[in-house]
Amino acid sequence: MSGSIREILQRNGVGSSDDTVEQLIHVMSAGRNVEQQIALQQRPPSLGMPSMATRSRHEPGFQPIHGGFRDRFVTTPEPKYCCESCRLVLCNPRQTECGHRFCESCIAELLSKSTPVCPADREPLFEDKIFRDVCCNREIMALKVYCRSEKNGCKEQMSLQQVMDHLEVCPYFEVPCPLGKCKEKMMRKDMPEHLSRKCKHREITCEFCNHKMALTELQKHKETVCPAFPVACPNHCSFASILRSELSSHQNDCPKAQVTCSFIRYGCSYKGLNQEMREHESNFASEHLRMMAVRNTTLEAKVEDVKSELMERYKVLPSLSSRLAEVETQYEEIREKLRQLEQKIASMQKLMSTHSEKLLEVEMELRELRPLRALREEVDALRGSVESMRSIISSLDSGRVGSSSGPALGSFEQRLTRHDDMLSVHDIRLAEMDLKLQVLETASFNGTLIWKIRDYKRRKQEAVASKTLSLYSQPFYTGYFGYKMCARVYLNGDGMGKGTHLSLFFVVMRGEYDPLLPWPFKQKVTLMLMDQGPARKHLSDAFKPDPNSSSFRRPTGEMNIASGCPLFVAQTVLENGTYIKDDTIYIKVNVDTSDLPDP
Repeated sequence: MSGSIREILQRNGVGSSDDTVEQLIHVMSAGRNVEQQIALQQRPPSLGMPSMATRSRHEPGFQPIHGGFRDRFVTTPEPKYCCESCRLVLCNPRQTECGHRFCESCIAELLSKSTPVCPADREPLFEDKIFRDVCCNREIMALKVYCRSEKNGCKEQMSLQQVMDHLEVCPYFEVPCPLGKCKEKMMRKDMPEHLSRKCKHREITCEFCNHKMALTELQKHKETVCPAFPVACPNHCSFASILRSELSSHQNDCPKAQVTCSFIRYGCSYKGLNQEMREHESNFASEHLRMMAVRNTTLEAKVEDVKSELMERYKVLPSLSSRLAEVETQYEEIREKLRQLEQKIASMQKLMSTHSEKLLEVEMELRELRPLRALREEVDALRGSVESMRSIISSLDSGRVGSSSGPALGSFEQRLTRHDDMLSVHDIRLAEMDLKLQVLETASFNGTLIWKIRDYKRRKQEAVASKTLSLYSQPFYTGYFGYKMCARVYLNGDGMGKGTHLSLFFVVMRGEYDPLLPWPFKQKVTLMLMDQGPARKHLSDAFKPDPNSSSFRRPTGEMNIASGCPLFVAQTVLENGTYIKDDTIYIKVNVDTSDLPDP
């Protein structure tokens, strides 16, 4: 990279020293970082779509803030590449059900209205009927454009897809100065001259100490901290110029420096000039010795006092040591008891947790089985009563009862009819309770559904013939008192995927504990088609619910509108792989319950 930069510098008449090359590399890197930061702030919010198709990646700084591309194209783009709203070249094109194309930000603005309609034909717009036009986007990216720095003199042409790659090396692209305090912007080719001659914050070397710093800091550096800068003696002695680093040592020898006597700690309070100190020390030598002797006598008396105090304290050390040993032993015993107690508490807590879970399961089973058991006992009693009635009627028919029993026979027939009606009602209730019990036995309460769909070929033919377009799974829950949900599958596809894909959706159902749960539904949902082969290459897609969608609000009916993937898996991939075995497929739905609060 440095070799190509040297060639650019030579072509533009700029010096190609190693320092200049390193500065230019630093500038180009800094320019790209700044461009990316600006681009990240200008990226428009993505348009929420119910399809789970994989989204394309865009280079940072490539998309406009709103509307389509404003680049100057080499040839005028065809009308099919222009947005029906802003009339610019499409940016992230989206195609509506009526066949018109819009920029991603333009269609988002249209959908934000209360009754969105297509401006081209006034047809109503529906968010779940709009999809990304990948083919059109690919053709637009191949269109030739002029460089975005054309106004600065760049004559390069490239495809729209290559714009960002070119701008990273374009010598006419404006980038900010990499030196933080400098706010100027200039073309990339002018950056070396700016850094070497014009920038007020460029790096410069002090001519006294060879220390590198910003040009704006040089004068302050010389006046305050430069160790090699010549300064005058503050005492105005005969030395006219002294290096700042030698000033402190000069103060010790300066004849005009104000100093105190070296015997100040012994009591001498003399202060004077450095050149007068030698005369003071010679004249007051005997006084200094006397001060030292007095100080020495005082110190010896203090040492004797300290020795006697230490001897007294030394006598109590053995008793303190034995006491410390006893305390350490008691401390270790307490620590061991505490450790054993913590282990017992942990085991008790674990046991209590297990018992609580089992108790909750038993309570739920009893709650469901108690009415069913009582109903079965009542049905058995009614059946016994009916059988006894039938035996009496049989005996009457066989003539074992006299002819005077006619009224009694009519009464028995009425009672028999009433009991038959009651038995029919109880049989219906028993069947309903059995069905509810079967649903509860197969229901999952951990947010995960494994759905086994048998007879795939027959069900697929029924979907193709429009007999049974979709299938619903059994309900599953995020917990005993959590959300109630199910899955819905279109084996022959739905909407954009009809006839070509298997469409899979997620449905929020009305549950018994909805008033205690937070709404809208916000848990992450993962849809998966299980691979029954040894490779286990499951096909999956995940999404976070849109809080503004009616599909995830609290249900007012039995269930909300389904939300998911119309293009979940192509039928060719499904039927030619190992996802179907023994005419059966398995679908898994997982709802993230890690951050779900208790009701």
